[in-house]
Formats: sequence, structure tokens, C-alpha cells
Amino acid sequence: MKSDQFLTRRRALLASAAALSAAGAAGLLALDTGDEPVRAAISAAGAPARRLPSKSSAYRLEPLTGYGPPRASPGRTLVRHEPLLKVSGRGRTMVLTFDDGPDPRYTPGILSTLREYDVRAMFFVCGEMAAENKNLLARMADEGHVVGNHTWTHPLLTQLSRSRIRSEMERTCDVIEDAYGERPKWFRAPYGAWNRAAFQLGAELGMDSLAWTVDSLDWTTPGTGTIVDRVESGAAPGVVILSHDAGGDRSQSVRALRDYLPQLLDSGYHITVPRRQYA
Repeated sequence: MKSDQFLTRRRALLASAAALSAAGAAGLLALDTGDEPVRAAISAAGAPARRLPSKSSAYRLEPLTGYGPPRASPGRTLVRHEPLLKVSGRGRTMVLTFDDGPDPRYTPGILSTLREYDVRAMFFVCGEMAAENKNLLARMADEGHVVGNHTWTHPLLTQLSRSRIRSEMERTCDVIEDAYGERPKWFRAPYGAWNRAAFQLGAELGMDSLAWTVDSLDWTTPGTGTIVDRVESGAAPGVVILSHDAGGDRSQSVRALRDYLPQLLDSGYHITVPRRQYA
């Protein structure tokens, strides 16, 4: 699928995804803070994390401090019932994530801004976009970013058979391994539409599930200033910011990052990525 088709598909499926909701997440996440791994306890309840200037997306949960379930056996990924939503580290730690790419029109600009400020981020890529832009995944590897699995065609997983979900995930794992150099350890369901099969199959493929705390809603192209305001108003220790580097015109997202990233850093936030999984 070409990048412009993602926007059409997103708008067509969002109405269905809006009926989905989830509550009660728990897990542990280690961040690359430069120190020893810091374990984060996460749980969630069904409510928006913050009041944002516009309506929230279909999947918005409020992270609350809690205790995670027991760890899985060594070498295995825990099968979760809900995704991780929030992280915790020493000090004012945040994670920036970008979905749907890579897109040669927008991803390079985001990577250049991250490199300028020596910041690492997470990119949840779609397999067919990655297959056409392997050089961008190689650059992500070279510059220390984390690449996660966002399925092959960005479908609504709750409408797919188990075998189709596996195919969407597995093909994307394969192309990430080929272009990035290792198989992904993280998975994010398109539209935040998770189901039991997605958690089970993700775990079988060695991936843990990460959602988000603050949705920039940049895919609605609300204007650069609005995206900046949403990120800055949602900024807080432990949050995971959702943005996009593909799926439509993402020029506003590229410009917004140039604005809010230095401001977050000046405010004392440590923008980081997961170093390894905890379950």
C-alpha cells in the first residue's frame, strides 16, 4: 500500500474502531536511561489521561501507578491482556513514538531533528512501507532508534481471522529483521484495536505490546501549533506520545517536532526508548 492510502483506510476504519475500549493494563518496562534498567509498574483505567483541546482518539486510557503481574519464564514474552500504556524512569522520562511509516517524504525530517538533539524514539512501522524504504530502517538502526511492528497493511485486527493476524505480524517481523538487523520486540495494534489473538500471537513472535498515553491527533492535520500544544500540555513523567510519520500529509508533524522537542528538553525531560523487556 502506498503511503497516501493509509489516510483513506484510517478514516474508513476509525468509525469501527471508535466502538472499541479497554481497561486495566499492567506490566513492567525498562528504559534506556543511561543507568541500570529501571522497572516501571503500569496499570490503567478507562478514562482520558489528560483533557486535550480536541476529542480523543478511539483508544485513550489513563495510566495509574500499580503493580505488574509475575514475570514470564526466561526467554519468553508474557501474554498480556492489555498493552503497556505508560513508562517510568529516573527523573522526567518520556517516550516519543511515530506510527505508520517509514515514508521518504516525512521520516527523514523526523530522523534529522532527532539526530540534531541526540534523541532516540520508537518507530512502529507497517511492513509494506518498510519493504519499500529499507534504507530508512537501516538509518533508524544506525542512529539508535527502536523499531516496532505495526502490521503489514494497517488493518483493523478485530475484523481479521487469527491466521490473517499472524500473517500481518510475521511478514512485518521478517522485513524489519532484514532491513533493521533484528526482529522487533514491540508491537502496536493499528487504531489501538487489540484483541486476545493479537496479544497471543505477538507474544509467540517475541513481542510485547505498547500503546500510548497522549495522542497528538496529528493524523487529523489540525495545524502545527495545535500538535505542539497537545504534546506540551500532555507532557509529564512517564508518558508515551503518539505521533505519525506516514499515512497522509505529515508535514505538520515534522514541523511540530522541531518546535516541541527542544522545549521538552529545555524543560528537563529525558526522551528515551526501551532498552529491554520486562514481564
